[in-house]
Amino acid sequence: MRRIWIHVVLPLVFSAVPVLAAALLFVAIPADARQEYLRRVAETPIDWIIIGLGFSLFAVQVAFSWRAMRWRDAQADFDHRADRWVNHLSQAAEWFPLLGLIGTVVAILQTFSSITPGSRPEPSDIIRKYAPAITATGGGLYMAFINILPAWVVATGRDLIRALGGYAPAPEPAPGDKL
Repeated sequence: MRRIWIHVVLPLVFSAVPVLAAALLFVAIPADARQEYLRRVAETPIDWIIIGLGFSLFAVQVAFSWRAMRWRDAQADFDHRADRWVNHLSQAAEWFPLLGLIGTVVAILQTFSSITPGSRPEPSDIIRKYAPAITATGGGLYMAFINILPAWVVATGRDLIRALGGYAPAPEPAPGDKL
């Protein structure tokens, strides 16, 4: 029974944590804000890029995190072949706030370029043109957050599986080594 827990159940449970956290964060956003975001995202291509890349990277990371937490009896350790990919893909999360900023700057430039000297734009026009700035920023931050979770879950999950399984703690890495 312990073998099933260590080899199957715990890796699956820990791999599901980022997915559940992403869903929980999305549901925690107030309903009217979430609906407004989804409505506006349909109109802004930069958001399509952010969301498409973000969820693609997230799905791949979740798969690799499951592989990284599988215990291998032959080596008496975890499957470290996925570590490099988990780390590289989690580092890609740093790019999402920058993509969001690009969308923000573009939307602000679009808003101000539509205002000519002496014109009196309606507040609703300004809000309509400025809204993509907020959706790009929000989308970039959301994707950055969910894309750092799998690497954290691998590190934490491995320690918990070792502790619950009664295995020795992982050796401390040598200076300059990475996870």
